[in-house]
Amino acid sequence: MKRAAVVLFALSLAFTLSCGYKSSSYYKPPSKLSTRVLASQDINSSFTLGGLKIINAGNDTVPAVREISAGNTPGLMVLSPTRATLLAFDPSSRTVQVINTVTESNSGSIPLPDMTTSMVIPATTGIGYAAVPSAPMPPTYPVGAVEMMSLTTGALTTIGVPGARTVISNPNGTQLLVFSNDSDAVSILSPLVAVGPIDVGCDNVAASAACTIVPGFDRPVYGILSGSTVYILNCGAECGGTQASIQTLDLGTMTPGTPLPVDAATSAFLSGSTLYVAGTSPTNNSCIGQTTAATTCGRLNIVDLGSMTVTGTVVIPDGYHDHIDLSNNGQLFIGSHTCTNVGNINNPNGEIRGCLAILDTTKPGNTTAIIPPDNGDVTGMQSFTGYNKEYVVEGGNLRVYDTVTNKLQINSRTPAGSVPLLGEIVDVKAIDFF
Repeated sequence: MKRAAVVLFALSLAFTLSCGYKSSSYYKPPSKLSTRVLASQDINSSFTLGGLKIINAGNDTVPAVREISAGNTPGLMVLSPTRATLLAFDPSSRTVQVINTVTESNSGSIPLPDMTTSMVIPATTGIGYAAVPSAPMPPTYPVGAVEMMSLTTGALTTIGVPGARTVISNPNGTQLLVFSNDSDAVSILSPLVAVGPIDVGCDNVAASAACTIVPGFDRPVYGILSGSTVYILNCGAECGGTQASIQTLDLGTMTPGTPLPVDAATSAFLSGSTLYVAGTSPTNNSCIGQTTAATTCGRLNIVDLGSMTVTGTVVIPDGYHDHIDLSNNGQLFIGSHTCTNVGNINNPNGEIRGCLAILDTTKPGNTTAIIPPDNGDVTGMQSFTGYNKEYVVEGGNLRVYDTVTNKLQINSRTPAGSVPLLGEIVDVKAIDFF
């Protein structure tokens, strides 16, 4: 593979990128676009192989023959902080595709031992991490690991973490937080001291300097970093535990704080001192206040971190919430999968409801969400600093929402409210600063 030369070229631009790179000012990529978005596309109904479609976010158009190969069925994507490197996971081959966004090319693939649903690239873009819950380990050790991937050589260092499902990183990549299935602890990895090719890590069988296990949580599934503090999302009853809550973790002392009970917690967004927390409670799940055929609904709790109190509750669609994003003009988009779909967009008579909710956070005390008339799982979101719109992947379509009206953008370029793409769209990422 010729990965090393290509990725190193991207890394040579990292300083420029991190200081405010805009392709129109310094470098014109092959597509000649300065407002690029990548959409991962699965195999379509015409048996065309998937890839990463390049979209002009300035006018929601797709340039002719601008696609980056990324395996047969690319889905989940993650970006480096500089946006010079993107990783796309292809579940059909169980490979991580390494994409150079500067040259708009695939610089190689890295095989994983099994499926991943979570990847991260810290500030050092030469290393990426993937949580692999079923990664095989040596005999007598439980399965599951975080795979440390060299993006220049493709080499793997396996750090054992039983059932590792989600991985996040501090800004400089010296600490990783790993969340495992059916666990009441958070694993804190120091990946740079891991001993390859297999470090036993957090396997509870043998000690490893690469791992510290912090107990005292209730089915933790994610964390929001703010300096040396992490706001841990305890999934609680939704994930087979007891009580959903928000709980602080001090990364310096590894000390958990006192849990703040919330309705449910699988996804969150931090805006200033306000934390928006979404999930679906198995008990408090009525659709009170909404006129809908759905019989169960989720909850969005608004948490004031200064006082550590819940200041508002919003009824939203149910399902497992794992996407949340804030537009440049204060519209909070909350998405889930496996929600209760109502009606059919192809038969517009009556209620149509899917897995997306929108909350206008600019209205003080607003606790009423907009539920757009669309169906399907939400698998990707992308906001923009320069445009009043949000890209949402819902039901395999790349929808364009006008964040002034909070309705689908309907015009000659997006006549159905979607960027015109064939096949099933899975994820979406902006690769330029704009």
